[in-house]
Amino acid sequence: MNNYVDYILEQAKNLLAIDSPSGYTAEVTAYLLEEYKRLGYKARLTGKGGVLADLGGEGEAILLAAHVDTLGGMVAEVKGDGRLRITNIGGMNANNAETENVRIRTYDGACYDGTLQLIDASIHVNGKYSDTARSWDTVEVVIDEPVSSKEDVEKLGIMTGNFVCFDPRTTITSSGYIKSRFLDDKLSTAILLGYAKYLKDEHITLPRKIYQHITVFEEVGHGGCGSVPEGTVEFLSVDMGCVGNGLACTEREVSICVKDSAGPYSYQTVTGLIRAAKENGIGFAADVYPFYGSDADAALRAGYDLRHGLIGPGVYASHGYERSHKDGVENTLKLLAAYIG
Repeated sequence: MNNYVDYILEQAKNLLAIDSPSGYTAEVTAYLLEEYKRLGYKARLTGKGGVLADLGGEGEAILLAAHVDTLGGMVAEVKGDGRLRITNIGGMNANNAETENVRIRTYDGACYDGTLQLIDASIHVNGKYSDTARSWDTVEVVIDEPVSSKEDVEKLGIMTGNFVCFDPRTTITSSGYIKSRFLDDKLSTAILLGYAKYLKDEHITLPRKIYQHITVFEEVGHGGCGSVPEGTVEFLSVDMGCVGNGLACTEREVSICVKDSAGPYSYQTVTGLIRAAKENGIGFAADVYPFYGSDADAALRAGYDLRHGLIGPGVYASHGYERSHKDGVENTLKLLAAYIG
């Protein structure tokens, strides 16, 4: 499946290059609609702005979901000195966001560059630099424009509510490691595109109805709460797999989540995923995620009567500068193909 992995990595780079914090996703979903069309599938926007694609098949349906919204920020205040106080979108953390380049997106369509810095960021001036706890009250956006007052900033069209998008800094090493912000979950969105391409190119006869839903509000908790097609009996989130202390998964494997902060996943689905991985020699790990929630969890909370599961390539340093590997991508793709049949 190496040719599909190459396609997935190319799609991941394209998606990561498009700013899409939760609530600001129209550009990236337009890209996805065009890509599904190019692959030969019917896809449409949902009411919430996600993308729902019909991959074909008949009978009881499985819904594969990934999310294309990311963490980010929003202007909370234009300060008197021309700096911006921001509020986080989703789990963006000030401790690892400091010194990152950002883009401020205004309501009139303009875009300005800036950097998230500690207030009074010069070590040669600020004697408390190392002692200051990083929080959204102690960092600020320094705009890369000649501004020194609130009035200067407002003349640019920057105001409260503008989205602040963080540079992903995407790179793929010669050894196959994928490093970027927002691999959660643009990497798995690209994997779903790769799976769709695989089905089409290999002329696979599907044993059941398959949909893909690319959601746009997962990072704020309600991405999977709607747009589950009629006839769906199983919801499989394809999101990032956790890598860290106490967990078995590495970046080179596909993670099968057995339980997260919402509780255990459906035993039938988890058993089927593990069996498919073992029978097909797929590198996998089963893990409990201590601080995690998925679109599948959101669907159940919304009242849908479904079996649910969660898989994804292992990702280290989640919600920071994340790292995965192309082997984890391939193992995730192989597990999708083996499990669905």
